[in-house]
Parts: sequence; structure tokens; C-alpha cells
Amino acid sequence: MENTEKRYYQPEAETMPVEQIQKLQSEKLVKIVRHVYDNVAYYRNLMDQKGVKPEDIHGIEDLHKLPFLTKADLRDAYPYGLLAKPLADCVRIQSTSGTTGKRVVAFYTQKDLDMWEECCARAIVAAGGSREDVCQVCYGYGLFTGGPGLNGGSHKVGCLTLPMSSGNTERQIQFMMDLNATILCCTPSYAAYIGESLAERGYKPEDNHLKAGIFGAEPWTEEMRRSIEKSLGIKAYDIYGLTEVCGPGVSFECEEQHGMHINEDHFLAEIIDPDTGEVLPEGEKGELVFTALDKEAFPLLRYRTRDICVLSRKKCSCGRTFIRMAKPMGRSDDMLIIRGVNVFPSQIETVLIQEGYGTNYLIEVDRVNNSDTLDVSVEIQPEHFSDTVRELAQREHALADAIKTMLGINPRVHLVAPKSITRSEGKAVRVIDKRKLHD
Repeated sequence: MENTEKRYYQPEAETMPVEQIQKLQSEKLVKIVRHVYDNVAYYRNLMDQKGVKPEDIHGIEDLHKLPFLTKADLRDAYPYGLLAKPLADCVRIQSTSGTTGKRVVAFYTQKDLDMWEECCARAIVAAGGSREDVCQVCYGYGLFTGGPGLNGGSHKVGCLTLPMSSGNTERQIQFMMDLNATILCCTPSYAAYIGESLAERGYKPEDNHLKAGIFGAEPWTEEMRRSIEKSLGIKAYDIYGLTEVCGPGVSFECEEQHGMHINEDHFLAEIIDPDTGEVLPEGEKGELVFTALDKEAFPLLRYRTRDICVLSRKKCSCGRTFIRMAKPMGRSDDMLIIRGVNVFPSQIETVLIQEGYGTNYLIEVDRVNNSDTLDVSVEIQPEHFSDTVRELAQREHALADAIKTMLGINPRVHLVAPKSITRSEGKAVRVIDKRKLHD
């Protein structure tokens, strides 16, 4: 059998029997509910309004009795309203990268940071990382959780860590090649851009030393995964998290690449009907809700993520017993409804890659004369740049037909010159919904 130290960062936790996980979760839930009720007036008021007391919670079977928390609650309680520890016990804040409304600020004690970094370490080891590796972290550093989380996880594993932050692709490539980076951590759109940039400089996938990539912070499709794996010569792993819950590392992929294992000893997951709040059984598609079982400074009970996904306890070949979440299929709050049809940008991306186009595209939705319009701009491959106007028109028509087959609505497709859509070094802007300006 393969050496488990190479496969798991904390084997006792990651391979714990399910009954034991649930017993541990129940014990932690009882404690965290008491901690929150005693120390957070905002949450105590929510519980009182619902007629729930800490003594009503005996284990995870009582979780449904607790009220939900939403991002609106986090903004209403900004900055200190959800703090459950004295400020003197807090050593760090992180904040969401969102630009609307008040920012969400999350607080961490040293114990919270250690727990978060251990979760990221689990993700790195699951991707094949060890103290022999060189881990290049190109997520943004600062208030954004990506850089600090993977940086800390890399240190826990003992990798040589390159704290690159995002941007400056020329320097990223120089360090990657000169220092023989083996693990790349960044957004999938930036990984695709690095792959593109390496090819432009004449590098082949086998010229770099990378073996794995840990990509998150934005939605990406299986088609995009295969495209990145091919361009960089790596295995690409998904990682999931939210600033509010801790940051990246809430869940992570193993070598099976079939859903992300949730770190269940620290985070309790539910799937609910986004309209009614009813808890759905395992295997049903709905909105993901998290309860942070160990966070001291900024504990969240039943936090609605707005991410739509499915949970599965199906046995995994990697040996981990943690429940798996599917890649989020979209969000319950920013899903596009175009002419009455639910549209997820990932559906359009899937079509683009299947039809032989890249992952640089822009979706624009507008409303003209009370009717929704859908425009999809896509970069053509350099080899097609010399096509005649007629040939391009035929390509646009064929692509529009393929998107219509997927979505059931007619888009307008615009094939544009290579490099004409702005590249992203952080979270890619894929959708512009102009209808919101008309509200």
C-alpha cells in the first residue's frame, strides 16, 4: 500500500469513520452554539426570535432548528457585530473581494489561522505535495484569502513557498522556470493565461517542472480543467472556500478529481431548498450551507453560501471519508435568468470549449424594448484570424446554434481578434449584466 503520509496531511482526521465524524460534529456543534449565544448579541437575537436556546441543540440532528445567516447579516453586523472573542485575542482580519455594499470582514485568532492553514495543507498534500515541493502561490495576497491561505498551507506541508501574489506574468514565468516550481496555486483563468503565455514564449508543457495545480476562487468547467492540464502538463485540482467561513480549504479535490472533500471535522455542510430553506437529503441539488464548528473569533452557524451543488457520501478511492461536494453549478443569487430561462455562464463555457474555442470570452446581457438580449464575444484562434468575413460569419452562426442547443435561447455571437478580450490576473470578469442599470 502507498505510504499514507504522502496521501494525507492528517490521516487520523481525513480517514475517520463516518459515525465518528458525526459524533465529533455533534459535540462541537453543542459547544459552538453555546459560545455564539453567550458572546454574539446579533446571533442571540436571531435565535431568540426563532425561539431556540442552546440547550435545544443536542447534536447535528438539531441543526435545522437554528436560524440561517446570510451575507446581508454579515453586512448589517459590520464590523464587529459577529465577533465572538475579545479583539485582544484576534490576530488577523481577511475581507471579501466584493465591491458592492459594505465589505465582509472576518476575524481570526491564532488558533483559527492554524486550523485554516491545516485545511490548506490537506489540499496541497491531496494534490501530491510534500516538503520536497516548490509551491508557487499566485493568488492575491492581502485582504483576499487566497494568497495567505495557500501560503500558510504550503508552510505547514514544508514546501519551498514562492509568495508571488497575482500579476506580473513575466516574473511568474521566470521564477517558475528558474526555481523549478512543482505546484501552482492561482485562479483557473490565470492558470490558463500562464499556459498561453508559456506557449507564446516557445515553451512546451514538458519544459516546466509543474506536476499539479490548485485552482479556485472562480467557477470553472471540466473542459477548462482538461485544457489547463494539457497546456501546463499537470493535474489540476479544485479547491473551494469562502472568506466568511475561513477562506480556501473548506473543501478540496483528491486524485480522483470527482468532487471536493469537505473538511468535516471543522465544517458541517447541508443542502437546502434555496426558496423554502428546507433541508434536502444527500444527493439532491440545492444551496450549500455551512456551519463552522471550530472558529473562535468569527463563528458562523448555518451560513448560506448561495452556491448550488450536490453532496455525496459515496466511497472515494482515495480513502478519505469526508463527504464530497460537487463543483458548484452556479449560484442561487447571481444565476442569469434570460427570457425566463435559467442560464449559468459555465454552460456557455462548456459549449465554447467543445466547439474548439478558448476560455477567453465575455457574456453581455441587456434589455432592449423589454426583451432580453444575450451577446457572447469569443476570441478566435490565431489560425482562423485570416478567415474571410463569410467564413467568420459561418463560424458565428454555427457557434450560436450550439449555444442555442445548450440553453434553449438564441444568442448573438461575436468572434473577435485574439488577445482583444482583457485578460484577468485575479478573478475573471466573464459576465456583464447591463439590465441591473435599468432597475
